[in-house]
Amino acid sequence: MARYERDREDLMREATALVRRVELILPSGSEPAVVGMRRDGELSIFIGPDPVFQFNNKRQLRRGFWNGQLVKAECGRLVTLDRRRTETEVQLVRNELTEAQTSEFVELASNTVHLLQRVLCTDQSAVLRRIPDSADTTTEIAEMLASLPAKPHIASSAGI
Repeated sequence: MARYERDREDLMREATALVRRVELILPSGSEPAVVGMRRDGELSIFIGPDPVFQFNNKRQLRRGFWNGQLVKAECGRLVTLDRRRTETEVQLVRNELTEAQTSEFVELASNTVHLLQRVLCTDQSAVLRRIPDSADTTTEIAEMLASLPAKPHIASSAGI
């Protein structure tokens, strides 16, 4: 793991594991969103650098990034991994989210998915870029978002 992180300069270019991806402008005027899927059907959503939601191919929430912290699924619960830096290493300190925090994160994920579905279904001009550059890419991403449950379930682990 890198000792110091930086915001992605161009997530659309750098997210090569997302073989099908779109970059969207959101109505809120916030940073552009990038939504994409891996070859095995896993879905990732980036609203700028934070928040991030990643789903496994069973459509379960497996990991993310929220309020500056890594979030991962562990035994059906969510935990954060807080980076603590020393002179010689980066330590990840694990903290289990409370029920209220878990509900807040899951609700944010759900609301984000619904917003992205609405944007893709109603305003194709919101699409800035897509890889590959085909209308099929946008349609596939919209269908993938629609396949997610209304309230995401938490995976048993963050692994792929």
